[in-house]
Amino acid sequence: MSVDWRSDRVRAALRGENPTVLRRLSAGFAVIGDNQHLPGYCVLITDDPSVDRLTDLPRERRLAFLADMDLLGEAVARVCARRDPGFRRINYEILGNLDAFLHAHVRPRYDWEPAELRQGPVYRYPTQVWRDPAYALGPAHGELRAQLVAELDRLADSRP
Repeated sequence: MSVDWRSDRVRAALRGENPTVLRRLSAGFAVIGDNQHLPGYCVLITDDPSVDRLTDLPRERRLAFLADMDLLGEAVARVCARRDPGFRRINYEILGNLDAFLHAHVRPRYDWEPAELRQGPVYRYPTQVWRDPAYALGPAHGELRAQLVAELDRLADSRP
């Protein structure tokens, strides 16, 4: 019986079996989100499955993780701004309430979002949006994925 990579995203990434991985970074993996109702949504996941909180990391690794989050956010912002004139900003979230491994959400926000949801946290979207198969990551996101990888490569290669 095969184990679904979603049950242990970090170890699956370390084994090269997590299909959402865009690129390995200095302290984690940049992954594209399973749901793309906000196109470009990505997550930075730790590369250490034993790490549950940012404060579990020694200071140097903690700063590296935050620098990776910044790099991923910049890449997402650049790609989303080129793709959609309605792009507004990036929201960053380290929550840790559901998945017991360190991860940071990098969420693009857009002018075309419903007014009542545009200014609040993304979690205010109704459950049916999160579960809608129309937004599930799939082959239709190949170009977006390629653009994110190219931008991550450009930015990562230009940093000291």
